[in-house]
Amino acid sequence: MHLGKPVLPPPLDPGFLPASVWIRDFHALIDESGQSVPFRIALQQPNGSTITREGKLLAENHPQAGLNLLHVERLLKFMLWSGGGSRWFWDGPKEIGASLQNRFCDHPCGRFDRDFMAKVYGEPFSGTIGSAIPEPLRLASPLGRNLDGCRIGFDLGGSDRKVASVIDGEVVFSEETPWDPYHQTDPEYHKSGILDSIEKAKAHLPRLEAIGGSSAGVFVDNRPRVASLFRGISESDFTERISPLFIELGKSLEVPLSIINDGEVTALAASMSLERNAVLGIAMGTSEATGYVDPKGRVTSWLNELAFAPVDYSSTAPADEWSGDVGCGAQYFSQQAVGRLIPKTGLPIDPALGLPEKLECLQGLMAEGSPEASSVYRTIGTYLGYGVAHYASFYSLSHALILGRVTTGEGGAVILEEAEKVLAEEFPELDEKIAFHQPDEKNKRHGQAIAAASLPATGQTQS
Repeated sequence: MHLGKPVLPPPLDPGFLPASVWIRDFHALIDESGQSVPFRIALQQPNGSTITREGKLLAENHPQAGLNLLHVERLLKFMLWSGGGSRWFWDGPKEIGASLQNRFCDHPCGRFDRDFMAKVYGEPFSGTIGSAIPEPLRLASPLGRNLDGCRIGFDLGGSDRKVASVIDGEVVFSEETPWDPYHQTDPEYHKSGILDSIEKAKAHLPRLEAIGGSSAGVFVDNRPRVASLFRGISESDFTERISPLFIELGKSLEVPLSIINDGEVTALAASMSLERNAVLGIAMGTSEATGYVDPKGRVTSWLNELAFAPVDYSSTAPADEWSGDVGCGAQYFSQQAVGRLIPKTGLPIDPALGLPEKLECLQGLMAEGSPEASSVYRTIGTYLGYGVAHYASFYSLSHALILGRVTTGEGGAVILEEAEKVLAEEFPELDEKIAFHQPDEKNKRHGQAIAAASLPATGQTQS
């Protein structure tokens, strides 16, 4: 049995094997066999936050029993990058647990995951096999939604930084400034750029009472733990100058300053603009930024770095440039996807251009009615439908807000149209439950900045 073949293959990627379909087919294969082996797996953060999953595997004597390891390894990979954690627990076939241990020690992609989680959570990454599985524990808290007073909101992207001046929830000034932070080795480049944007926004306010920001990466108590934005910075400079950067900026400006992952601000912006909860925000920019607001309107302690979470189980899926793993979200829901798909269309777009420039060319051709340009967006939309179906198996999800530079222009509507087709055709039970949204023009321009600006309460102590 060939697992994962979609009913609606992406026009430019016939080899795509969506995780959502592959897992469904795997479960069907187990049911057909009449035999199964149970398993339980858990992932825990140092604060006690714990997610657990349980299921069935093929019997050891089944001719396709080799699929068991792929299923479990990809499941744990998704748990790592959606929930986050530094301690994993396995109760199931011991050889599967041993293979997981070996992957984190011997495989470069496994070592990337191990080292990343250890850095985020400040303790060695560890696995325990054959012991009692801890019980699930979800930690969540309210976040942002403070719109009073004179505020600044900023977002630090890989190709530009955005800033806005906000008075009682209304944007009075906004600006985008191109920059190239990824490979800069001097922390002063980042500091001076951020401060430049803040000072420009401050000039449009009668007074400054709070600053909120977002950026790709993992932030704990306003300190970046791991962030692609600073990937060119040495470890010593990161510790000494980047880690305290935002705390020092807040103190020097004498206002509360909060910064969190851009995906969380995306989800907060979605929840605020829709006035709904159980929202997954997916921003298709330089990479894929995701965040989640639970059914009670709270932000969880989950990691939500779905750029690194697998959505394609094809062995020939594209590899992520940072982790080296294949089939992960960044290659499907970002400018990276656009850059990867354009050569398959034959469009006359210079391959030497950067990703933002390639996207601009694609948007121009789309506006002219190019069917080849449309095929790129239809492919991404198909990815999205199958991807959201997979995300829905981990998140309690009623609304998916899709935004970011890739969704700008006529192509954004095509992406949502194709995603909705996938849910209607392949996952009718989810089609009735999940609504796709795009922000209106006001929120598309300023929603992220307003949500970021709303993070700190006025009068909040800067720590």
